[in-house]
Amino acid sequence: YPWQHTLETQLSKFNLTEIEAMLGSYTKVLFVRDPFQRLISTFMQGMGSSPSFSSFVQDVLDSGQHNASVACKPLVRLCQPCLVQYDYVVMFGFLRQELGHLLQRAGLPMDSLLPEFTDTQVQWTYSWLSEQMFSELSLQQKKQLSHFYRWDLAAFPFSSSFLSD
Repeated sequence: YPWQHTLETQLSKFNLTEIEAMLGSYTKVLFVRDPFQRLISTFMQGMGSSPSFSSFVQDVLDSGQHNASVACKPLVRLCQPCLVQYDYVVMFGFLRQELGHLLQRAGLPMDSLLPEFTDTQVQWTYSWLSEQMFSELSLQQKKQLSHFYRWDLAAFPFSSSFLSD
């Protein structure tokens, strides 16, 4: 259905037959990241107008799952992993390993296309940053965030997430 597909067209704009045909013709890759790390990244990129991380989190919680920005919305709501059968799920923090496997499966040369990733350094930095940012939040905010992202935490293996507790 390339004549109907534009960058702005959402899947929900098509009927069920068209959706099934389109999804069946694509290789579907879902990139997932710990929801708390997504919040930190969104805040650090200045995508919220809040002066502190705690007030930014409160703005996200107050907006609710339906009205949250795309950057903060739970992945399960955005990507519908229970409805769409993704061919690959790539976890942030394992990009080099997983993208190499994905390129190999696609028959592409791995080494020439992959940028140099420093997953270990990135994981350590986000671990430290998560600890600092998490300590800024009230106990109520921590509980509300865990509830806000409960389906993401259930759907994906974010075992070391600060929100998993």
